[in-house]
Amino acid sequence: MIKKEDGRIVRRFDKELLTVEAWGKDGLRVRATQRFEFDDDPDLSALTADHFGEDAEITGDGPAMSIRNGRIRCDVGADGRLRFYNQKGQLLLEEYQRIRNMYQEGHKDFNSALEIYPRTFTPREGCDDFALTVRFEPNDGEKIFGMGQYQMPYLDLKGCTLELAHRNSQASVPFCISSKGYGFLWNNPAVGSVTFGKNVTEWKSVSAKQIDYWITCGDTPAEIEQNYAAAAGTVPMMPEYGMGFWQCKLRYKTQEEILNVAREYKRRGLPIDVIVVDYFHWPYEGDWTFDPDYWPDPEGMVRELKEMGIRLMVSIWPTVEKDSVNYPHMKEEGMLIRSEYGKRLGQLGEASILDPTNPETRKYVWDVIRKNYYDKGIHIFWLDEAEPELNGEPGYGGYEYQHYRYFRGSDLEIGNIYPKEYARMAYEGMEKEGQKNIVNLLRCAWAGSQRYGALVWSGDIDSSFRSLRNQLRAGLSMGIAGIPWWTTDIGGFHGGNIHDPHFHELFARWFEFGAFCPVMRLHGFREPVQEPMSHVRGGKCPSGADNEVWTYGEEVYKICRTYMDLREQMRPYVRQLMKDAHEKGDPVIRPLFYDFPDDRKAWEIDDQFMFGPDILVAPVLYEGERERKLYLPEGEWHQIGIDKVFAGGEVTVDAPLDILPAFVKGKTLEELVRE
Repeated sequence: MIKKEDGRIVRRFDKELLTVEAWGKDGLRVRATQRFEFDDDPDLSALTADHFGEDAEITGDGPAMSIRNGRIRCDVGADGRLRFYNQKGQLLLEEYQRIRNMYQEGHKDFNSALEIYPRTFTPREGCDDFALTVRFEPNDGEKIFGMGQYQMPYLDLKGCTLELAHRNSQASVPFCISSKGYGFLWNNPAVGSVTFGKNVTEWKSVSAKQIDYWITCGDTPAEIEQNYAAAAGTVPMMPEYGMGFWQCKLRYKTQEEILNVAREYKRRGLPIDVIVVDYFHWPYEGDWTFDPDYWPDPEGMVRELKEMGIRLMVSIWPTVEKDSVNYPHMKEEGMLIRSEYGKRLGQLGEASILDPTNPETRKYVWDVIRKNYYDKGIHIFWLDEAEPELNGEPGYGGYEYQHYRYFRGSDLEIGNIYPKEYARMAYEGMEKEGQKNIVNLLRCAWAGSQRYGALVWSGDIDSSFRSLRNQLRAGLSMGIAGIPWWTTDIGGFHGGNIHDPHFHELFARWFEFGAFCPVMRLHGFREPVQEPMSHVRGGKCPSGADNEVWTYGEEVYKICRTYMDLREQMRPYVRQLMKDAHEKGDPVIRPLFYDFPDDRKAWEIDDQFMFGPDILVAPVLYEGERERKLYLPEGEWHQIGIDKVFAGGEVTVDAPLDILPAFVKGKTLEELVRE
């Protein structure tokens, strides 16, 4: 049976219930299940509850029907197979099917004895979940971009298999854009995988109640991205303090240490907007308060920093030790992640982890944070461990997704919403206090995290040029996936001896790149490591070596100062980029094809990027490299800091250690920032 019902196509065939409905601008939402009904829980969807597809046009009266919403159309075949077209009648995407097709539909080449269906449901024993698979035909010559953050050297994802699960430095944000002119959201928070194969595209969920995806189209990547942002939400407006330089290290041990660092930045006349108190400033994990032995006067610290024009950000971890003052209540009230078998403690080290999928957890933890931090003037939070790392420490067995259960369901079924709900916990609390333009730093994200003010950083990456190259692709992929606020630990996190000249070179190149990231943030666990101050409470954690811009010698310091000043010079331009991200969903950094979609060469470039529509950046990504081969789209390009103008095409420019090749389209940087 197939019919039109409430502005959507509904098809019931044997065990499967299928719907195709208009959702958002030029968008269609597809859902299918073998349960008796759909799960409409808005918390498990990346799409906002409101949608605007009331003008959809539905034609046909069975056994086949079509639905059109703006520029996209879906044909539902008599056999239930789906095909998607744009307004020009061009086929964008079609489901993969190999069966003995009694209807044929002009596709005789798909008449097959293989009996492979496009949508499959494998029951999971003892529950009403399924292992789900959705298959699509491959498109010859297609390129796929987005999908979040994966530690690999690929920007074009065609030919890749990606895990749909979070890990430290991996964020599964399942929205992608195709060079064929469509965008696709896998609207399912279950652990799974996707393969963009040469022979088939397969989306899989290990345990879920329904298939749920959304597709849109547009004439340009920007139109597709903006359609997605309208359907899933945009970031708030970045506050002014988010646009400058952020100073951090693992870790400032005392109140006096962090104040001395801030005073030295001001004494040197260096621009700085944010400084960070990292983890283990608390007595016990889960106390969410300062250890008074080392941080005796938080209000006074915040006040002095504010007088210097510096905001304080404080690290929040979701871990709760049994010795924490909050552990008994949170355990009793079901606010901690449960193990399917065995004890609750030991999820990360000797701690349990809070469960933000429980609204009571979000309320309780925020109330503690408000009392101990927010009311003391701290209005930026670093929500670390946002995956979270369940048994993620070496020797504890890795990410055992099958072993944990949340308030809202099993980790396998809904685990990917963890970072979104974690961000929501702080965002809604801060919003209730009347704060506007909220930004918080997180180590992970899922689709929809952007609307809760999530600034995502790329996790505990190593300090190497290989890692730097990976972060470039990761940041561009996050922007296309709908997460425009992204940053990385300048210099990498793990390793990096402050006395090593090889690390000095890496640090300088990474710092130059950081000046053109959405947020310019210095962090890292530097060597040689400093011993703990004590063996109890807030003094028991080791700390890294110094990590300020003057730490690495005079040559590197001069480079840092130059690029900090450049970031300040670009602030009016950065402000406009943040406005575009807030209002339209445009990525702050994006691949060249985003702004030059008609340039075929731009679709091939994966080691350069656009910082907004007017600045092209070609970071130096290899040790010892002192010149840079790069590509400039057609036009006139003014190199920043160098009195040279280039026409479009392939060029080679000098790139001494103190120069990152960057170019402004059609004008000088001075002219750009005056506009």
